[in-house]
Amino acid sequence: MKILPIFSWAVVVWIAKVFLLSLPYKFTLHPDTQHIFGTIGAWMQGFLGDTIGSLFANYGSYAVGSVELITSLVLLSPIVFWILKKVGVLSCAPSRSLIHAIGGLMASGVMAGATFFHLFTPLGIEVIHEGKSDGGSLFYAAVSILILGLILFVANYRDYKSKVSQ
Repeated sequence: MKILPIFSWAVVVWIAKVFLLSLPYKFTLHPDTQHIFGTIGAWMQGFLGDTIGSLFANYGSYAVGSVELITSLVLLSPIVFWILKKVGVLSCAPSRSLIHAIGGLMASGVMAGATFFHLFTPLGIEVIHEGKSDGGSLFYAAVSILILGLILFVANYRDYKSKVSQ
């Protein structure tokens, strides 16, 4: 089936774009990032205590950014395996469909957390910082990756299982 790999790569490009382009903000503690993780950290203090809330406010962006980087690398790794196989370094490579299934699940997991924090904390759907609104773009990107990641997982896992059982 030719449409699944094309669809999968389109979803992977979207997820990797969103994740990778956000890394400079997360890893340099951009003021917008400090606002987002500080707001969530302050909210967490009321439920989980000052220590956990402060840790999340101060280090959450590094943790989330690291998971997003790892997820992007997993999702993009079939390209590397394909190249290594073409040049004769590898004789066999892991299945693209299995890797995309795993990466889709990873992406959905990260964005389930993001969606939760947008919906159930003072952060809100529309992030407003220093009088500027993101118009909900962070929330909508998170929801799109949550849904597309789940579709990526289901479709590719089914494809992988069908190929393994043949």
